[in-house]
Amino acid sequence: MDFIDLKSQYAALRDNINARIQRVLDHGQYIMGPEVAEMEAALAAYTGAAHCISVASGTEALLICLMALGLEPGDEVITSPFTFAATAEMIVLAGGVPVFVDIEPDTANLDARLIEAAITPRTRAIMPVSLYGQVADMDAINAIAARHGLPVIEDAAQSFGATYQGRRSCNLSTFGCTSFFPSKPLGCYGDGGAIFTSDTTLAQACREIRVHGQSQRYLHTRLGVGGRMDTLQCAVVLGKLDRFGWEIERRLALGDAYRTKLQAAVPNLQLLAVRPDRDCVWAQYTVFVDDREAVQAQLKAAGIPTAVHYPRPLHHQPAYARFAPSDACPQAVSAAARVMSLPMSADLTEAQQDEVVAALARALG
Repeated sequence: MDFIDLKSQYAALRDNINARIQRVLDHGQYIMGPEVAEMEAALAAYTGAAHCISVASGTEALLICLMALGLEPGDEVITSPFTFAATAEMIVLAGGVPVFVDIEPDTANLDARLIEAAITPRTRAIMPVSLYGQVADMDAINAIAARHGLPVIEDAAQSFGATYQGRRSCNLSTFGCTSFFPSKPLGCYGDGGAIFTSDTTLAQACREIRVHGQSQRYLHTRLGVGGRMDTLQCAVVLGKLDRFGWEIERRLALGDAYRTKLQAAVPNLQLLAVRPDRDCVWAQYTVFVDDREAVQAQLKAAGIPTAVHYPRPLHHQPAYARFAPSDACPQAVSAAARVMSLPMSADLTEAQQDEVVAALARALG
């Protein structure tokens, strides 16, 4: 079985995706073609945000937001150490300093209760990560940000389609940034991403930054990047949208089924908590295990693929170790040693899920 089954998804969407791609090949507008604006309008409507700005990747989305906010050298951005490197990478690339705040041990998301103590006169923004498909406690984070006059950037690379208190991920704060990397809940067939905001001034800044800081052709009014999402990738996303609502429902149902089956088969297994005021779209279905390498080896022998998201917290990575002592953020350190992700995608069958659960139960004795 595949860890993420993109082949079955494509088989179900082949005609729609092929027609969308063919339309681009026919009109030949490969950069900023009509599908770009069409996708942006559709996704803005889906999230409820006033503006969607498509960009080259989820990573680029974070960088462009920081540039739009005017991040200056030495400015601090509070974020999680338990995430993919791109989160801190863009802070540093923009000249900022990542300030790592520990995670909740049961959700693995940024612990909002620890944020305020980390704020200093140099703090410029807060960047929570919606890990595994579940949004962090954004009301608490936004309230802290409001008290200190700070913008919030939701790193929603894994949570597009998730809800928090009835609102969509990417429309919960100053900015929402998502990724359309193929393995994400809504993926293209290459790199792509989007920025969401309801602030018109910031939206215009992001649009200019993504095209080398141009306010009009060959008029460069600000520093920018080459950050456009190409038309073909937008066409792929558009080709997937008709099925996306069904896929989110499937992800929610599969997550519930995993929980029920694992609790019955492996009662002592620690599962990721999902708060009652939100859901999780399970970009990865992640559990906590001891002796992870041995468990993974047994699952591999049984034909079950697994992955680790993520094996080291960022302050244990050589590139970012200077930003926090190694004994900081103990919950992140603990999670990194124990998390393991199981096969998950909307096309996972009940028989495959049962096979995964049975193999994990055997591996854990």
